[in-house]
Amino acid sequence: MHASWNAIVKGAPDKLMTTVLVSGFAALIAACVLPFLPPPDAASWPFLIVSPLLQALYFALVARCYQVADMSQAYPLMRGAAPLLVAVVGALWLGEHLGTLAWIGIAVVCLGVLAMALGSGRLHHAALPLFNAAIIASYTLLDAAGARRSGHALSYTLWLFALTALPLLGWALIAQRARFVAQLRANAGRGMAGGIGTLLSYSLALWAMTQAPVALVAALRESAILFGLGISALLLKERPPRRRLAAAGVIAIGVVVLRLA
Repeated sequence: MHASWNAIVKGAPDKLMTTVLVSGFAALIAACVLPFLPPPDAASWPFLIVSPLLQALYFALVARCYQVADMSQAYPLMRGAAPLLVAVVGALWLGEHLGTLAWIGIAVVCLGVLAMALGSGRLHHAALPLFNAAIIASYTLLDAAGARRSGHALSYTLWLFALTALPLLGWALIAQRARFVAQLRANAGRGMAGGIGTLLSYSLALWAMTQAPVALVAALRESAILFGLGISALLLKERPPRRRLAAAGVIAIGVVVLRLA
C-alpha cells in the first residue's frame, strides 16, 4: 500500500498537487470515521500537535524528491535510511534495547544506503531523500509514543491524518487555488486511491508499534522498498542501474535481519 501511493505521486504530472490530494482524501476518510471512535487520551495530544507539522513537511518533500530523482533511487533512500535512525534514537529515547542481530541489521541497512547514495553518481539527488528519511524517523518515533499514550491507536492515527491535511490544503486553496481545483477535477480518483493507501498503511504500522518495538516495526515496514523498485520498473518504466538494484537489495537484506532480530 505504501509503495503504491508513492508510485501514484511519482506517475502524476503535477506531483505536489497530487500529494496534496492524497493527504486531503486521507483526511476526508478519517473525518468520516472519527465520529464513531473514542477520542485519544489527553496524554497523546502534544504529539498530535507536533507530528502533523512533520507529516506535512514529509508530504511536500516526497513530491520534491520525485521531481528531482527516479523513484528507484529516492524511494529506497527515504525508506531504507529511516529504520536505522529509528533504531538508534528509539534505543536512547524510548529505552528499547536491541540485541546484536538487530544492530547487525542496522549496519547492513546503513551500508546499503551509503552504497545507494554513492553509487547514484548524483549526490545532490541523494541528499533530499536522505533528509526526508530523517523527517520520517522523527514523526515515526513521535507517533509511536503518541499512539501508545492514546489508548486507541486507530483514533490517534485518524486524528493525525485529519490534522496533517490542514496546512497542505490551506496552502493549496490560498496560494494555488486554480491549480488545485484543476488537479482535483482531473485526478480525484488518483488522489482517493493514494489517500486510502497512505491511511491504511500507516494505521497498520502505528497499531503494530503499540504491540512491538518501534525499531522492528519500522524496519519491517520498509520491506516496501522491494515493492517500490518493482513498481518503478514495471509500471513507471524506469531502468534503475544494476548498482542501484544491488544497493537496494542490501537495504532489503538489512530490513529482513532487523525483522528476525
